[in-house]
Amino acid sequence: MLRYRGVKQALDAVSRLDAFPKVKEEFVQSTRVGGTLSLISRLVIICLVYHEVSYYLDSRLVFKFIPDTDLQSKLKVHIDLTVAMPCKSIGADILDSTSQNVFSFGILQEEDTWFELCPSQRIHFDYMQHHNSYLRNEYHSIAEILYKSDHAIVYSMPERVIIPERPHDACRIHGELTLNKVAGNFHITVGKTIHLSLGHIHLNSIFANTPTNFSHRINRFSFGDHTAGIIHPLEGDEKIYTNGQVMMQYFIEVVPTDVEKFYSHSKTYQYTVRENLQHIDIDKGMQAVAGIYFKYDMSALRVIVRQDRDGVAQFIVRLSSIIAGIVVISGLLSKCMHLIGDLCCPRSHDRSPEAASLTPSEQKQSKGAIIIS
Repeated sequence: MLRYRGVKQALDAVSRLDAFPKVKEEFVQSTRVGGTLSLISRLVIICLVYHEVSYYLDSRLVFKFIPDTDLQSKLKVHIDLTVAMPCKSIGADILDSTSQNVFSFGILQEEDTWFELCPSQRIHFDYMQHHNSYLRNEYHSIAEILYKSDHAIVYSMPERVIIPERPHDACRIHGELTLNKVAGNFHITVGKTIHLSLGHIHLNSIFANTPTNFSHRINRFSFGDHTAGIIHPLEGDEKIYTNGQVMMQYFIEVVPTDVEKFYSHSKTYQYTVRENLQHIDIDKGMQAVAGIYFKYDMSALRVIVRQDRDGVAQFIVRLSSIIAGIVVISGLLSKCMHLIGDLCCPRSHDRSPEAASLTPSEQKQSKGAIIIS
């Protein structure tokens, strides 16, 4: 019995510490003002909760830059371009800074073709050119959409429908190479090359009288695997030259990029490019070799693109603060409106139908009622 009395006293002490006192229903009076504010507050709460849930489900991108310490991995490059010269008159070669001929990591195919596209191919290439140009110009505005999508941009030239009745006047060079992650030089020049243990030799002297035309069209030039959000600036590029003695140089900086999404993680590369066109005037003593040169180098920084969103605990706190804030503000507005109504119109105070139907004796008993809206 004494134990029960002690437990009851402890519970009574805890009850006296209640910071949320309860009001009996007979002391609560509903008003039209309170009902209107309650309806408005509930609608506002539903609207804000909907936007908060949508914001939580919609992720954001976080970009981070760190030093690239992965020097042992390989660099995969995809090449598909067309030069306005027959394959027998030109040669493609690539060397890295270690003077190692990297065709041991892959072979580029040379295919005789025609430089002029058939109508269906021209429509496709013009679309590819326009589309890639738009993505490059508006990239900072649409980068988040591209990264969140699961669609990697890959262009594929359709097969030729109309076959010209003339000899081939162009060469399509295409293939995939796996290179070392060091600076290198991929170039297309007149003549063929002989590969030696310490380098290579260009046999272009025997092609001195061969007409040259280094107009070219790039269908594909990318590093690494195709990943959503990565744009390849050179794809869709077309250069037409009237002077055959030109040296077109592309200076490429390759940036390792990690794309970390909620359900996938991919490692790829993106690149920036600068162009330099030099016309070779032999009469002025210029000794440059005409051709197309792609000089690439690796960036010392790695870009990490991570898809992120707020934690569940933070999401619950934000929802709770929204609901509690609206409830408190609506309560303050209700009290202020009742106070203003009592000061301005004390006789025409808004009463509920139940209060209006009370007898005078009952109204005297309900003077101590608490109005809660």
